[in-house]
Amino acid sequence: MTAVAASIDELCINTIRTLSMDAVEKAKAGHPGAPMGAAAMAYTLWDRVLKHNPRNPQWADRDRFVLSAGHASMLLYSLLHLTGYDLPLEQLERFRQWESKTPGHPEFGLTPGVELTTGPLGAGFGMSVGLAMAERSLAAQFNRPGHTIVDHRTYGICSDGDLMEGVSSEAASLAGRLGLGKLIFLYDDNEISIEGSTDLAFTEDVGARFEAYGWQVQHVDGNDTGQVERALVAARDELSRPSLIVAKTTIAYGSPNKAGKESAHGSPLGPDEVRLTKQALGWPEDAAFLVPEEALAHFRRAIERGREAEQEWNNRFDRYREAFPDEAALFERRLAGKLPEGWAKAIPQFTEADGQPATRVASGKVLNALASQIDAIIGGSADLAPSTNTYMNGLGEFADDPPGRNIRFGVREHAMGQIVNGLALHGGFIPFGATFLVFSDYMRPSIRLAAIQQTQSIFVFTHDSIGVGEDGPTHQPVEHLASLRAIPGLSVIRPADANETAAAWKLAIERCGPTALILSRQNLPIIEDVAKVATGVPRGAYVLADAARAVPDVVLISTGSEVPIALEAKALLANEGTEARVVSMPSWDAFEDQDEAYRNSVLPRAVRARVAVEAASPLGWHKYTGDLGEVVALNRFGASAPGPRLYAEFGFTAANVAEHARRSIARARKA
Repeated sequence: MTAVAASIDELCINTIRTLSMDAVEKAKAGHPGAPMGAAAMAYTLWDRVLKHNPRNPQWADRDRFVLSAGHASMLLYSLLHLTGYDLPLEQLERFRQWESKTPGHPEFGLTPGVELTTGPLGAGFGMSVGLAMAERSLAAQFNRPGHTIVDHRTYGICSDGDLMEGVSSEAASLAGRLGLGKLIFLYDDNEISIEGSTDLAFTEDVGARFEAYGWQVQHVDGNDTGQVERALVAARDELSRPSLIVAKTTIAYGSPNKAGKESAHGSPLGPDEVRLTKQALGWPEDAAFLVPEEALAHFRRAIERGREAEQEWNNRFDRYREAFPDEAALFERRLAGKLPEGWAKAIPQFTEADGQPATRVASGKVLNALASQIDAIIGGSADLAPSTNTYMNGLGEFADDPPGRNIRFGVREHAMGQIVNGLALHGGFIPFGATFLVFSDYMRPSIRLAAIQQTQSIFVFTHDSIGVGEDGPTHQPVEHLASLRAIPGLSVIRPADANETAAAWKLAIERCGPTALILSRQNLPIIEDVAKVATGVPRGAYVLADAARAVPDVVLISTGSEVPIALEAKALLANEGTEARVVSMPSWDAFEDQDEAYRNSVLPRAVRARVAVEAASPLGWHKYTGDLGEVVALNRFGASAPGPRLYAEFGFTAANVAEHARRSIARARKA
């Protein structure tokens, strides 16, 4: 038997629908309703508008497609397979299974053609704004009259759930302010969420909201391919505003008993309903994963269209290279993620003549020095540039025409993090976003996605402790360091002075993955031994000041602004004849990456008397101090008072650290 359809379009759309429900049915888990409901508008986009090459998913000037509603992953997997990406039908049959390329939600780096890891609702929408910003920046820098080499759009599909999440509001607001005309979203307005009708909690006029943000808004029947195509073309032609196409759809379209119902959102239809649905769609009832030859031939036309589009671009780029060889070489270097030669020479070294700058101040100087040499660096802060010292002097505003490299994110921490991720995923950029450490809570989902995707996202967090002072416990981070250190794949670095800060920035620039720089508000003395810092910081921990004899009585381990306190405690103990080693440990994760011999050379197993000092939660420190060690840390929130008073009241003094050292030494001698 073969499928019956009134047109090739209907045949192709029903192929997407049936593949999606078959995969979910076989996996016995997944979301069939959204792929079935959104199939017609997704097909229209991919068949008639999207510029892509299935044989080269990394083509530089391809349009980007983002399925922000990542739970509808079978919609995307079906399109990737059908249009000719390296995703065999067997992979669709292994949906949600171990080591398949079709996980429950799309994952960047795993499945060819997947641009972003999506699933946490709203995240894909936020990252898409970063993709569109990347295109605008590259186009402004590299395009020349008569030579356009950067000209692509970011298309996406979002759901009711995406638009309920606050991050999408943050990101949409900024996109409207920036007039990102090459950002286009189809809104799958099916009026169903997990619990039932969206009327339970979501009754706003979404179109009016987006118009207020400065978006072009159109309304279409999501099952009418003609309406969808006309809206997409109108959106493509609108270059001064981002576009939202509100598409009315029916979840689980074609299902006799579950269409339009919440039961089709996150559960298989069931074998009986699958059979009835196929019957209603004119599909062979017992044929699983059927791809009609006519439908496949139609979809696979995308291969030739993509080849021709990329070849035409290659020809344009060849002409560009002839006219602008230096710019062409720079463009290729940028997209390859390569750094300019000699860039690290720009990193400043600090001496006592520089005073005792806070690490946030030193960071600002290092950032400006690096940005002058590395034009891939772009970023800004969540309305805190004067406090985080993250404004890049002389490099302009992104909102200008042409766009500069300073982004005013506004008080939108979550969107800032996702936009930074999007910029990194586009290619050609080393992006950063900055705020106070305590507000990393607002952007934790962004940081987590950066770690999952291993983007080169740099998160600059200042005001890192109770040293914030008078603003009180709401602004004083306590649990945040432990929370960030718990994220796999995120490098967390808390430097102790200006030179450690410079070394930390160098690591972040070189790293293929996200970095969190944790910086102080209060001033800190300079560590003059630049060579020791330069070799020690990349290894996560190093001996900053050693004991007078080969085996110390106690090891004092510290980070950031507490390192000077540990050094003072060492001096107090020395006056008593007790020899202490001071270890600066700016990065736990980097230290854990070292071999056992190096770790033992810094923290000798034979020395069981140890004290860790950090103005944050003690969580995790006992793996370094052991059962006989002590931890000088915070087990409560802070208070409103000048920073020095808080350090004294909470025991972050040399005298208190020395007392803890004595206790640990006594305990170790009894053991």
